[in-house]
Amino acid sequence: MVRVALTAALVAVLLLAVPLALAIRSSLYADQRDALERSALAAAVHVSPDYVTGDPVELPAPASGGRLGLYDPRLRLRAGSGPRPGDTPVRRSLDGEVAQSRAGQDLVVAVPVTHAEKVIGVVRASSPAAAVRNRVAMTWLLLLGVTALALAVAVLVARRQARVLAAPLEDLSRQCRAVTEGDLTVRAAPSSVAEIDQVARTHNEMLHSLSELLRRERDFTANASHQLRTPLTGLQLALEAGLAQDDDARLRPVLAEALVTTQRLHHTVEEVLRLSRSGAVTRPTAGTIAVRELLGETEDRWHGLFAQDGRRLECATREAPADIRIPGASVSEVLGILLDNARVHGRGTVRMAVRDLGDALAFDVSDEGVVAGEPSRLFDRGRTCGGEGTGIGLALARELAVSLGGRLSLTNRHPATFTLLLPVEGEEAEGEETPGRGRERGTGPG
Repeated sequence: MVRVALTAALVAVLLLAVPLALAIRSSLYADQRDALERSALAAAVHVSPDYVTGDPVELPAPASGGRLGLYDPRLRLRAGSGPRPGDTPVRRSLDGEVAQSRAGQDLVVAVPVTHAEKVIGVVRASSPAAAVRNRVAMTWLLLLGVTALALAVAVLVARRQARVLAAPLEDLSRQCRAVTEGDLTVRAAPSSVAEIDQVARTHNEMLHSLSELLRRERDFTANASHQLRTPLTGLQLALEAGLAQDDDARLRPVLAEALVTTQRLHHTVEEVLRLSRSGAVTRPTAGTIAVRELLGETEDRWHGLFAQDGRRLECATREAPADIRIPGASVSEVLGILLDNARVHGRGTVRMAVRDLGDALAFDVSDEGVVAGEPSRLFDRGRTCGGEGTGIGLALARELAVSLGGRLSLTNRHPATFTLLLPVEGEEAEGEETPGRGRERGTGPG
């Protein structure tokens, strides 16, 4: 804004001050010539026609620094002061006209003296041009000072106006930074600028709507988790009581399987609730489990479902490292989503394996199907691998992976392969040291 104001002021100076300076210069020179002409006319009144015969002529005293002289038709100086003989202005004035000219460093005006309609002489008045130049210079300096003052005032006004406009914008910027840091309670204050106030009102309305939306989502998550926890807890207690009291050999395995499923459902509710509390990376609070044990439990849980569909599930349990422990509930949820995705949208044999990468583990879930569509959009909510499903599973799996500090990605389209990359530390299982393991992995993530 200061640059705009300064540019506008400079343009105004160029459009106004420069022509004004030229006009002042022309006016001062014209005033000086007029003054010389009046002086010459006043002297011509005192000239008598008898001066030619020797009658003395008394000319008025010239202005300070100037000269005043009377010339006869032969260009001879008869009275006063001036060049000998008469110069060009005197010669022109003998034709009966007032001559204005510049001779050397002087401004000259020559006025004819007439008698009986004849020119009987010429009065020549002159003054130094330097005096006029000095007046022009002084006037221009004054004009320059006024221009500088105008520019200074323009800059001060522009800076003040810029502060008036910038203050609410800076305040709005601070509010936006606070919102990006997670504070949705900040609101932009009104200002004296209508356009900025309109932006601030829109910003505040957006924050209010966003806060209400997040509040409703949090309330829904809390209410749903609370309403699910209570019946799940009651169901677990009922199943545990049934296992303790029922001696029927055929019913006990069913009750045990129902109890495990209920516990797994309880862990799922806890994981979803943990994700809803914060968008940042938050480590799960549940206990850890050995990788080999987790793969074994996952295989036992999903083997029957794939067998019902006439498909095979192969799990490289023996190749899994036995000395590394990972968050069991969260990783189990991610692997469950990937296996369910392979069962619903994939085809053929499904394989689950784990690779030790030193400071991370890579869990691969693959089938014999083909992933169609754009891979970068595969994990967006609402997008599915096929025509069925809600498009939530893979998005939830990726969020769970990020909450663990890992990454979930599609590593191969044919055969379809999803990989969960999970950073781990060199922890020894059961607190026992495995020879060579600490040297291979180190004491933490590389």
